[in-house]
Amino acid sequence: MEPDGDLNPDTDDLPLRANTNHILVRHYALDLTVHFDRKVISGSVVLFLKPCPGPGTKAEDDIGPGTGVGAGTVEPGGSQDGTGKTTARMEDMCGTRERDGAKFQAVSGVESLNAAKTETIQSSHLWETTSDDDFTLVLDCCDLDVSKVEEVDITSVSAISGLLPGLASERSGDSSGNPQATSIQNLISMPSSQWKQRNQLFSLCSRAAGIQDGSSLHFHRDRWSLQVRKTGVASPQEFPHALRICYETRPTGGSVRWTKDQDSRVCVYTAGSPINNRALFPCQEPPVAMSTWQATVRAPSECVVLMSGEEQTVPIEDGDTRLIWNYYVTMPMPASTFTLAVGHWRQVTVEIPPALEAEVRDRTHCGNLAKLAAGPGEWTEAELVSGLGSSTSQVVKGSPLQTGSGDQTTRSGSAFCYSSLEDDGLSVTDYSGMVDDGISCSHGDYPCRFAERSARSQRVIPHRVFGPVCLLRKAQTILQLLPRCLAAAHSVLGVHPFPRLDVLIVPAGFSSLGMASPHIIFLSQTVLGAGSPGSWENGLSLCGSRMCHEIAHSWFGLVIGARDWTEEWISEGFATYLEDIIWAQAQQLSLQETAEQSDLKALLRWRRLSDELKNSEEALQILRPNMENTGQVSESGSSTVKHALNPDKAFMQVHYLKGYFLLRFLANQVGEQQFTDFFRLFVKKYHGRLILSQDFLQMLLIAFPDMERKGLTLSAIYADWLDRPGIPKWLYERSAVWSQARLVEEVKAEVVKWILLSQSHQGKGRKRKRIEPKVNYKEVTSEQLVMLLELLLEEEELSVATMHALQRTYNLQNQDAEVRHRWCELVVKHAYTQAYKDVENFLLHDQAMGVYLYGELMVQEDAEQQALASRCLSLVQEEMDQSARRVVVEMVL
Repeated sequence: MEPDGDLNPDTDDLPLRANTNHILVRHYALDLTVHFDRKVISGSVVLFLKPCPGPGTKAEDDIGPGTGVGAGTVEPGGSQDGTGKTTARMEDMCGTRERDGAKFQAVSGVESLNAAKTETIQSSHLWETTSDDDFTLVLDCCDLDVSKVEEVDITSVSAISGLLPGLASERSGDSSGNPQATSIQNLISMPSSQWKQRNQLFSLCSRAAGIQDGSSLHFHRDRWSLQVRKTGVASPQEFPHALRICYETRPTGGSVRWTKDQDSRVCVYTAGSPINNRALFPCQEPPVAMSTWQATVRAPSECVVLMSGEEQTVPIEDGDTRLIWNYYVTMPMPASTFTLAVGHWRQVTVEIPPALEAEVRDRTHCGNLAKLAAGPGEWTEAELVSGLGSSTSQVVKGSPLQTGSGDQTTRSGSAFCYSSLEDDGLSVTDYSGMVDDGISCSHGDYPCRFAERSARSQRVIPHRVFGPVCLLRKAQTILQLLPRCLAAAHSVLGVHPFPRLDVLIVPAGFSSLGMASPHIIFLSQTVLGAGSPGSWENGLSLCGSRMCHEIAHSWFGLVIGARDWTEEWISEGFATYLEDIIWAQAQQLSLQETAEQSDLKALLRWRRLSDELKNSEEALQILRPNMENTGQVSESGSSTVKHALNPDKAFMQVHYLKGYFLLRFLANQVGEQQFTDFFRLFVKKYHGRLILSQDFLQMLLIAFPDMERKGLTLSAIYADWLDRPGIPKWLYERSAVWSQARLVEEVKAEVVKWILLSQSHQGKGRKRKRIEPKVNYKEVTSEQLVMLLELLLEEEELSVATMHALQRTYNLQNQDAEVRHRWCELVVKHAYTQAYKDVENFLLHDQAMGVYLYGELMVQEDAEQQALASRCLSLVQEEMDQSARRVVVEMVL
């Protein structure tokens, strides 16, 4: 193993230590318990492993989402052991845990687990007896306390012998002599047509006891990895094929956030950390390590558990105080896409249930300053869905969630929504998709929706929205927009890769506007707008475009992923480009309206990118930082992700914006509609696989041979766009065209009016009351208003009267966050004290966008502004994202 002592987590690259060229995890089975009192998650993960064919070699299907087949879930009451017995057995396997979660007692084999909690290195007591000649399984891991690693005895599962052909003969003396390994490989290799059977077998096997033959597994955990050996085993082929790791997370682990929601109730969620999920469970982080997973999560009965999973779960009781939630996925994906959220959230409905109305009203003005009581609000399931039956929405209702005898808040998960599109001449299904359109899956074997005839016609997949009580009214915006955005995405890109979607409004400290994962999207409260409840038009553009961005990630970022994580533009650049197309489709804009809106957004993004590149390191401006070495790994499969832990990178948008402009450039070469049609072809070919930039570009050059005849080769695109910092020449030239677009010219005309108004106030006395000249200001869109404020920011001076008129004319404090951010910049620049409250509200409630404003407040060297920054930081720093807090504290303190 490479030494890691010199790695600096604040500045250096992220190490991916897993030896994926030697052995691959094909399935994870997690059994987790959430302890809010100690801010830890305890439990175990069972890894089902498959050795690679030979040193440094990989099968073709090992480089895409089809690298493994099978996933598991436990149907309530479906196991031969029964739920109660299973729970007890899992506790026996991983040590003693009191029912209230107050104790996690390590089993023998660990030298002082409690002491190790503050240490980087931890080992089982016989690790030193192992040899470097023994094969080492290396997993990516940090901030976890491991108590035991053991081989799982799946031959003790009676169902295995009857359901896996040939296993009986293996047991009776076949020459291979390893029925354990054979049975696991047979299980992993079961065809996708038998996925339900395979799911159940994974569940049963994950519950089997450890092998008691005296040959224990030994482990060593350093800063970035967990290493496992078995004495005398020298190759991955001989290494155990199923092992259980018992562990506990740490309260400060970087993969999950322990915080409070906007109702001041405790919650925990995977935060999209740069270190991904390695502080949630030991795993193989490299994207090529595609796997399926299943998870059993025990949480307080008043909580809802949301997770990446293909079916809506029906929780079952686990005693008087907890519920058990089971999820699974059958599409192999990187472990980094595993997503979990546990909290006291409620489902958003078209109409608020009467029993919840008072609580919504009381909490509507929730915020960082209001520390509200956390008492549960109870209502019946009939009340919860009563508003849906009489509305314009149709509800496809699943099995009701059966909660414990206490708080029944989790019943909110009982209904999926299909908001009706028929009233607007649209349909939830598109039967033209039933015609065989030639989709041929080239990934490994798994139950693929692209191959399902019924999925091709499903324009709107089942969806739900969750959030804190105080935001239920505002979150109705999302419920109204989702069907249109989903239908528009289907019309642009085709089959929805995932069968359902949950959307969660995450706590205020979430560091970005949104994050997409399989089956679930996290959204910041910032996209909901600042207007009064029920008046959501002001936030419609930001909310709609952000929803379309995250939905686009289902295709680019999830079902098609980057093989090398340094090529982040493959995910973010594509989603940024597609969000405009999908959002225009959702709004049913004409071709001219679409083009005009697109050009205005392009100019805004150009200004943002140009400013960012002037104020950032050149090394962080390159879209393909590994250049010709992109996608290459060491002999073992380990590698590093360049700049992943650089604190500045977390706040940069170069991969979004420069990637977006590269795609606009390519669309300009071949025609925008033809380029959009090409996306569908690319998705058909590459869904379920990992790609490099060259895969997309080479297919494009083949599809449009005229590009190469004009001199636009793969190497030319690399040189101009991907492998160097700065801005390509085409972008400079095109920005001049965008700056003369009709919508931009309208803005410029309005800016002139405001400048003249400000100049009319300059040099005049204040004692005499003046009659303001009447000016007719043109109504503008939210994007135009952003541009207007950006242009006014270039003015050295604006009068107090002008600032007041601006605020009044455009109702700026109630616009979307993009507008309010520019308004706050203007307030700070001109020290407009009357609107400092707007700046304070932004910093408290829009933390996903507020970091830059702290810098502006401090750089002005104005005592009142600096006091404002310090006051806001003191109110929110406990709930801020760690990276954001570190940067802001450095600015302010």
